[in-house]
Amino acid sequence: MIVLALGLYLVITFAIQTVHVIGLSMYPSLNDNDYLVANKLDYRLHPPQRGDIIIMRDPFDSSKDFIKRVIAMPGEELLIKDGHVYINGHLLNEPYLRSDEPWNNNGNWPPPGSVDAGKPRVIPPNQYFVMGDNRNASSDSRVFGPVARDRIEARAWLRIWPLPKMGTVDQVKPTLETSSSLPVAA
Repeated sequence: MIVLALGLYLVITFAIQTVHVIGLSMYPSLNDNDYLVANKLDYRLHPPQRGDIIIMRDPFDSSKDFIKRVIAMPGEELLIKDGHVYINGHLLNEPYLRSDEPWNNNGNWPPPGSVDAGKPRVIPPNQYFVMGDNRNASSDSRVFGPVARDRIEARAWLRIWPLPKMGTVDQVKPTLETSSSLPVAA
């Protein structure tokens, strides 16, 4: 019985994490009051990948967690212009975003007024640019900057509540257009 209890403790502590989604920053992929199981082991074996839905420590309060999607990886050039994401000069196609709601909040990054506004910025080593799927209602890297790898705790894996939506959560991945499509600066 002690061995079983110890085994369960180790799995719960080091392998999985339960997550209660609060808010709509990841809508429509995740909804307010969804319950998830996150995999803590994934990122001990390999780094986060573009499109992963991650659990990370809140950059303003380490006692809380955020849930976001990885958009840009270390070493990549990122530019967000007029609500379109460009990585290394290629448009990022994001099929999980709502097409019926225009993205009008923080639709440019680096932000207007910054020294490098309108120019791609390289994501620093060991950091990731993350955003919520509900771009108009998400506090994310557009606000707090790229996230250090050691602040990323787990990968969202399975929605367990509500029951009708039970299943894996990050099956739909973004893709980069193959042709260079970065808009020319005016």
